[in-house]
Amino acid sequence: MRFSSGDLSGDPDEIDAQTDASKGAGYGYNQTWSPAVGQVQGQVQGQVQGQGQGQGPGPVPPGHQGPTPNDLSFGFRPGSSKTTSAPTSPTRSSPQSFLQKVSSMTTAAITRADSLARGPSYNKDRCRTLLVVDDHNTEWSKYFRGAKLPGDYDVRVEQAEFKELSITASSEGGALVSMAVWRGGTKVVRSFKPDFVLLRQNLRDADADHRSILLGLKYGEVGSVNSLDSMFAFADKPWVYAHLLALRRRLSRDAFPLIDQTYFPNHREMVTTQKFPVVLKIGHAHGGLGKVKVDNQSDFQDMASVVAVSGTYCTVEAYIDAKYDVHVQKIGNFYKAFIRKSISGSWKTNLGSSLLEQVPVKEHWKSWVNAVSSLFGGLDICAIEAIVSKDEKETIIEVNDCALTLLGDTQEEDRRHIAELVLFRMQGAAKGQGIDRRSSIETAIRFMRKLLRQNEMFHQYVLCTWTYGCHAAQREMTGLRVAGSHTSSVSTGSKETAAGPRVPPRPPADRDQADRVPPELPPRQSSVTSAEGPRGFFTRQTSQQATADEDDTMRNLRKTFAGIFGDM
Repeated sequence: MRFSSGDLSGDPDEIDAQTDASKGAGYGYNQTWSPAVGQVQGQVQGQVQGQGQGQGPGPVPPGHQGPTPNDLSFGFRPGSSKTTSAPTSPTRSSPQSFLQKVSSMTTAAITRADSLARGPSYNKDRCRTLLVVDDHNTEWSKYFRGAKLPGDYDVRVEQAEFKELSITASSEGGALVSMAVWRGGTKVVRSFKPDFVLLRQNLRDADADHRSILLGLKYGEVGSVNSLDSMFAFADKPWVYAHLLALRRRLSRDAFPLIDQTYFPNHREMVTTQKFPVVLKIGHAHGGLGKVKVDNQSDFQDMASVVAVSGTYCTVEAYIDAKYDVHVQKIGNFYKAFIRKSISGSWKTNLGSSLLEQVPVKEHWKSWVNAVSSLFGGLDICAIEAIVSKDEKETIIEVNDCALTLLGDTQEEDRRHIAELVLFRMQGAAKGQGIDRRSSIETAIRFMRKLLRQNEMFHQYVLCTWTYGCHAAQREMTGLRVAGSHTSSVSTGSKETAAGPRVPPRPPADRDQADRVPPELPPRQSSVTSAEGPRGFFTRQTSQQATADEDDTMRNLRKTFAGIFGDM
């Protein structure tokens, strides 16, 4: 038996199972009956009134030869007792009482009519599967009814306990969860791929270890609240205490008053301990299991023999005579605190009868739970349990993860907070994983444009730097040539005065030699240059070459991105 949103939506297989069960209950069932609840209830009430007044089933209509397998009759034997017993004590004459038959008939009719009126609660073609691991006392599907995820996806809830699950996982196919359900008295195994998981049961307890399920979910990279890594860390309490101890060293003992504890890996190390009385905790267990109060050394040695039989580790901590204990929980951004006082006389305040009171959250309590929520990559749901001694001294003794026990009259509100938190995490996972081809192409286009803009800016920067450097070198060389020409002209003028008219300089033998000068140095010319001289030629050549290189680079980038992402 398990709850799921498919059950609430009137699954045809479930309705058929209810039909088979109704047939086996001792009355006929018509497959073509109307789903109107009022008509069925009216027929049932009429027969009940006839039996109560001793009138029998009433006259048989013409052409009707008595009850048939497809009628809504009950087939009572003549002379049977007309006095019905209470629903809690069936009559001795038949295995099922008359009122039980009426009740099951009415329940089936109401369920059928309600499912037909409401319709399916999720779209089977567009839905994300949420696996909730919890007992059947809570129906989690109702908290997610009508919820939407990005892409207009519905939330399909599958709920079961750890013991009802099995899992297979692969690196390519992900995790495939199989769940055993009962339909019409037959055990049926149904499989599905979870997209998200909420664990509300302890992964490991005194008589159970479900870490294999968690390993399969990790193979499938299934999202969860809390994270799968943190859940695996909480499978051993000494591992959690070691991280709490590091937290106390960082914050100080006054800011984080964690209880002192001694760890023994096996019974051979249990020679002696601190002053008595002490609390001995054997292995990993919850709900007060495996915890023993030891008053002296002799009892401690006896408990060492018990640890030897268990074959596990144990921890020892000082016993505190508690006045009451404090339970501080954090669900997302919501904080609550409860005080629990035992009235049964047991030193274990979580067992027996106790008085529970919700109190305002103190600031130092809030700082405790905030510090703990930062462990193991972040805990969305966590709780701290502390003990207050007779002298009002507070001591932290334990930390719980997402499988914490909800307390008080606000459990319904806490479950809604958990559901909202799960939806928030599922939406984040859907945004990170549900990227379709269109969004991929758009992302690639934005990346390409950004790269092209950066490339253009780079080319412009190089071009400007190159041009500026070349102009500076050209100006420097021009200044040197002007100075040299002035000096030579002065000396030549003096010679001309003495020897006669100046002979013009001989032109270079090879005219193309000036074009083969490296670009770092301008071609040699006279000091008088025109607008179309070396400077204009060099600038035009450099800009043309840079423009051609930029066009080639842009063209190559476009071809590369077109080959990767297709024609956009």
